[in-house]
Amino acid sequence: MAWIVPISARVLTVQIALTTIADWGLLLLAGNLQDYDRSGQSLALIKGYTTMAHFDWIVLGAGITGLPLAYELQKVGQRVLLLDKVLAPVNATAYGYGGVPYWSGTTPLLQQLCRESRALLGTLAQELDGATEYRELDLLLYLQAGDDPQGLEQNFRACLTPPTLLDQATVLALEPQLNPAIITGALTVPHGHIHPIKTLQAYRQAFLRLGGEIKLATVQRFLHQGDTLTGVVTSRATYAAPNIVVCAGADSRALLSRIGVDLPLYFSQALVLQTPPLAQRLAPLVMPARFARLALEAQASSLDWSTPTDTVQAEVLEAGAIQFLDGHYLLGQISQLVTHPAYQPDPIASEQRLRAAIAQVLPNLANVPAQLHHCRVAFASPNPLVGQVKTRPGLYLFTGFSSPFCYSLPLARHFAQAVTTGHDAIFTTLNQQLQALDAKQ
Repeated sequence: MAWIVPISARVLTVQIALTTIADWGLLLLAGNLQDYDRSGQSLALIKGYTTMAHFDWIVLGAGITGLPLAYELQKVGQRVLLLDKVLAPVNATAYGYGGVPYWSGTTPLLQQLCRESRALLGTLAQELDGATEYRELDLLLYLQAGDDPQGLEQNFRACLTPPTLLDQATVLALEPQLNPAIITGALTVPHGHIHPIKTLQAYRQAFLRLGGEIKLATVQRFLHQGDTLTGVVTSRATYAAPNIVVCAGADSRALLSRIGVDLPLYFSQALVLQTPPLAQRLAPLVMPARFARLALEAQASSLDWSTPTDTVQAEVLEAGAIQFLDGHYLLGQISQLVTHPAYQPDPIASEQRLRAAIAQVLPNLANVPAQLHHCRVAFASPNPLVGQVKTRPGLYLFTGFSSPFCYSLPLARHFAQAVTTGHDAIFTTLNQQLQALDAKQ
């Protein structure tokens, strides 16, 4: 059975949905609204045109899920339109650590994707003809007083590559900046790392070279025939496609709610410190061995997301650090469960808390110049949402990845494989999981 029926040249008769997606803004770039053609050249904004443009796929969201998927679909011969409110994301992709935990899969499906991710990233820069800064480095999952080393080691036994337990002396030899008064040991494992923004830039240019199109515009309404989605109306034009895939990160939940789709897709609020390039060198990626954020995400399904509030329902603070190849750092992360998408944390108090936590683990980095950044991070429970929403024909999801730099890239290829051949075992498994969730709505 084929998953996709490419759009024909016929004119679609459509009914305009009454839904307005008001929270998708237009990009103001250097004072001008801009668009990009297939060569990547900037085009002037043409106001008021209403031509119906036809595509095989409309991909909503140009982050680390949407761009790879758009590229893979275009590569297998689909005509793809990529829509987003900004060209350069100011979101979880931009402020992500860029870690690729290809060692961490705990099920046969995830372990296969981990192997594929490592192999894919090893050649991706060459394929895209652009920099990704992919490298492999040590991940140090540090232990503190009160931690149970053997118990934490046991937590990772099911992983594709279980981390190795190290004593304090070995850990401090590997990374001298760690605080010997706090760090009692660590678990370590080889770990991948990319530069998220450069990787997106490489995907974007490769997508455009293949003939893909990117539009920066506000999505105002969905087109539909009965329950079947057939396109979107933006502030600039109308676009028709038999397949619309939501890859909009933390905006995905709002998009889906406007068309009556309620799935276990949530977001957290994240705060991190970003430094300029610094002379201090940090060799490994440093993170706590206790993954408190996973426990926080597990609480999301118990919250009332239908009535958003600014109340912090739960939070964790993790003192981690990664240094990129140009010398800049990302330091720490506060993760908060707050249901209101426009929530604004206290920037002064948040920075103070992050610096205090970093001082305990990496004291030399506690007072370096840094800027606080805040974004939302999408996640789904228990797995990412990948596949077709059966109750809304024409609607697909590719969102909710807890480790997007690892899993979204190979999964984009599996998605495209399903499009061209009509079958793909991994896509089929995730699609069945999504449809089971959809049936419970």
